[in-house]
Amino acid sequence: MSTRYVHTNIVARDWRGLASFYIRLFDCRPVPPERDLSGDWLDAATALAGAHITGLHLRLPGHGDTGPTLEIFSYDALGDRLEVNANTPGFAHIAFLVDDVAAKAREMLDAGGSAVGELASREVPGVGKLTFRYMRDPEGNMIEIQSWG
Repeated sequence: MSTRYVHTNIVARDWRGLASFYIRLFDCRPVPPERDLSGDWLDAATALAGAHITGLHLRLPGHGDTGPTLEIFSYDALGDRLEVNANTPGFAHIAFLVDDVAAKAREMLDAGGSAVGELASREVPGVGKLTFRYMRDPEGNMIEIQSWG
């Protein structure tokens, strides 16, 4: 059986605002159609009564027209959010390769993101110099921005 990575889902308070952030800052591209999902099939799949999802898929940069997407969805009824830190078990962050980590961090701050830590650099033996920083998008999801020299 063949396997291919397809998407990562982000549940957002404001899917349009969050999608706009990823489009502007990380060159993600919308993959129509916008989703408006509900029904018994969705209730069964999510184990939620009366589930209603709206949102959009965004093609991630650098992988062509069939590459993986960010699936940014909002539910009418949202659960409580627990803050994820770099050492929280489970999915912690997504990462983007950028030309200039410091400049991208400033863009993220200007667009409503926030910083988790400081800019860091390290020589990785046999690989090269890694420069990176952990940030958060406007809804608190962690993003690693990195550059290799």
